[in-house]
Amino acid sequence: MTAHTQEASVLELERAWMDEAIRLATNSVANGGGPFGALVAKGTEIVALGNNQVTANLDPTAHAEVSAMRAACKELNNFSLEGCVLVTSCEPCPMCLSSALWARVDRIVFAADRDDAAVAGFDDRKFYDLFEKQPASMWPMGIHRLDIPNRNEPFEAWLAKADRIDY
Repeated sequence: MTAHTQEASVLELERAWMDEAIRLATNSVANGGGPFGALVAKGTEIVALGNNQVTANLDPTAHAEVSAMRAACKELNNFSLEGCVLVTSCEPCPMCLSSALWARVDRIVFAADRDDAAVAGFDDRKFYDLFEKQPASMWPMGIHRLDIPNRNEPFEAWLAKADRIDY
């Protein structure tokens, strides 16, 4: 297989996965969820699916991407999604992007972007701006450090644990 043919094959696969993510998002709306769908794929196989369940589950972290990554980790029996692709109907918000980074996802593929989401009433741009431009003093919540002598006890216990699983 030539590099061009392989590239075309990957693009075809990604388009099929994106069709599925968009179908999940559309079905989510019909079933009381938010208009977001995602999947995690490894190799040529879809490992797990997810859709937005924020209002259905009363869980602000139940975004489609997080739901798909949680399901994929269970399916693969691993907290790492190294070697996987996250395919999502919309550009991941900062929480989902951070989650994907923690999960060690190899790549993210999305269709609609943050501006498209804003038009539909899902304006996460303020969160992107917060992370990109605002000093902590301008955040909508107070963030402060309480300096106490035993602050590193959990880390010391972790480092002393001989059978820990590093991540």
